[in-house]
Amino acid sequence: MLSELLWVIPFVLLLGSIAIFPLVYKHHWEKNYHWIAIGLGLIVILHTIFQLKDVHTLLHTAHEYFSFMALVGSLFVVAGGIHITVKGEATPLVNCSFLLTGAILANFLGTTGASMILIRPWIRMNKYRLTAFHIVFFIFIVSNIGGALTPIGDPPLFLGYLKGVPFLWVLQQIWVIWLLAIGILLAVFFFLDTRNFKRAPAEIRAKETGKEEEWRFTGTHNIFFLLMIIAAVFINNPPFLREALMILAAVLSYKTTPKPVHESNDFNFAPIKEVAILFFGIFATMIPALAWLEHNAAKIGIQSAGQFYWGSGCLSAVLDNAPTYLNFLSAALGLFVPPEILAQNGDHAVSVLLSTHPNYVRAISVGSVFFGAMTYIGNGPNFLVKSIAEQFKAKTPTFFGYVAGYSLPVLLPVFVLVWFLFFK
Repeated sequence: MLSELLWVIPFVLLLGSIAIFPLVYKHHWEKNYHWIAIGLGLIVILHTIFQLKDVHTLLHTAHEYFSFMALVGSLFVVAGGIHITVKGEATPLVNCSFLLTGAILANFLGTTGASMILIRPWIRMNKYRLTAFHIVFFIFIVSNIGGALTPIGDPPLFLGYLKGVPFLWVLQQIWVIWLLAIGILLAVFFFLDTRNFKRAPAEIRAKETGKEEEWRFTGTHNIFFLLMIIAAVFINNPPFLREALMILAAVLSYKTTPKPVHESNDFNFAPIKEVAILFFGIFATMIPALAWLEHNAAKIGIQSAGQFYWGSGCLSAVLDNAPTYLNFLSAALGLFVPPEILAQNGDHAVSVLLSTHPNYVRAISVGSVFFGAMTYIGNGPNFLVKSIAEQFKAKTPTFFGYVAGYSLPVLLPVFVLVWFLFFK
């Protein structure tokens, strides 16, 4: 067990680097983050190949990374070709309506698609009084918790769908929890935004309340490519066809979008490049961490629905939430489904788990999706939103500032309430 834990160190070092270096050595980090992420990832990759001789796990992880980047990258490119002009929209009530709309859309476009389409107009409509909490609550609501109702919304739920969880099961089981969490977060945001609005100069308040709402869309042909990506999500065979269609949609979108639309969005590939490099390191270095969890879940005494909620949630805050979801789903199957049914290796095992212990799957689903909002690395869109906001010169908290200033005081009480009401 000790030797397994030692190989978790590269993962811890990468997380520590992401958390500390932008705060302490920002310029050095911006110039050298790719060497750190790729270097730590290669250490684990070489260990997996030459010491563990486990090429199968490495190839499986590589395929997951490729699928992840194909989805996130294609949505990023296609969304960058849709420009929304918004004027007169920055009152607190309209801001809340915008966030609620984004949360609903996340279930149809995915959290990445909704985030990439809406973050730029969100920044523009609040440009006269934009603060860090505007960016943070967008990440909370649109980039994470909003997408908890359908398998399209967030990758963990889609993996559950592929494993045999019915498409509408998540909506039926989680809508009350979703409504509670979104409602509380919107109420907190409304309070903060109202205070911010009142502190704005009188001419700014008059400008925001005096204009009629005006929305103008350009690059709307990209909606077809967006639907193409969503349709590709459901293709499993032949191998790599799904990813090929996503990449094709991105290429066609980029080639057919007029240059002025990209210029209006300040579109460039820097944010997705940063995500690709950092998540290369994360996917590679998390191999030993996930293997340790899989081998020792029973030994560390994870038994109750509450433990599954907190376990999958806390790991999803710092690990990629898709493999975390699968590992905890596997642990639940091992605990509650007879071995002879598990040996059949089909959807029947998940059906049995859903019929006998549905609250465990509900706990894993909620924990994996909700807790992705706890850190910048908890979910792919978080980093993209942060990078785009920084391109717009918007205020964004540091890694620790995000956690200490927003996640712990705002999200954690909500998550404790969810645990107390549904999983205690």
